[in-house]
Amino acid sequence: MSFDELLRDLQEGASAQAAGIRRGYGGPPARVVSVRSGLARLRCASLLKPLYAWVTAAHFPDPERWRRHAEPAVVVSSNSDTLNLWLAVGPRVILDDIYQRTGVGWAPPNGDPSRFGSVEVAADEVATAYAALAQAAAAGDPVAGTILGWMREVTGEQQFGAREALRSSEAGIKCGWYGAPDEAVLRTHAVAVLPRGGTRVTVVVGMTAQPYTDPREREIYRARVTEGLSVEGEHEKVAGGLLRGLMLTTLTELGHRRAS
Repeated sequence: MSFDELLRDLQEGASAQAAGIRRGYGGPPARVVSVRSGLARLRCASLLKPLYAWVTAAHFPDPERWRRHAEPAVVVSSNSDTLNLWLAVGPRVILDDIYQRTGVGWAPPNGDPSRFGSVEVAADEVATAYAALAQAAAAGDPVAGTILGWMREVTGEQQFGAREALRSSEAGIKCGWYGAPDEAVLRTHAVAVLPRGGTRVTVVVGMTAQPYTDPREREIYRARVTEGLSVEGEHEKVAGGLLRGLMLTTLTELGHRRAS
């Protein structure tokens, strides 16, 4: 399916983005794919959690304390553990370190700096940052390697079928899902890092923000969030097919081939 087919029937007020990067020494020329409909930037907090984990490791004198928070932040998308990393090191330090390592610059959220989830990003920026993470791991960065290992442990509903859609059992996956009380959309997003061997990497990103305006459905959704109950099924119903379609089309456009 083409990007045009995926995006032409978006509801009014919806946003969707996809981006991908294929690059690395000893492979074909670098290739970049990017498409956007709607807002230029979206809140995609969970996609940034592995990057936050990566750069905060150097600021924790106690590696075990870092791991206690970093691993659940990546594997089960724990907000409380991400917040611990975010506040212990500081948002400006974290975002500055990401810029130094990846060349991608993100601004701290407006208002309350403790709200790590309010950082707004674009899909092509996320793809660029993850390509840097993956190549650092390939070059021997042990923390980056650990982060990618945790991403390969993301399973079940929390990966929205992305690994199966991309037909890569070894892909590192990170997904996110949320509908904030101040928004009339459900945000569902994912990044996948696919193995290629050596320093070659392929990264694909899908980001969606789908209208969710029915008052009764939103009330039920918020009640489930407040009670700590799963809402992944609702995000799957609203955006799962679109998210997987964006990622698979991006991968196809990149001309990705499995490592031999």
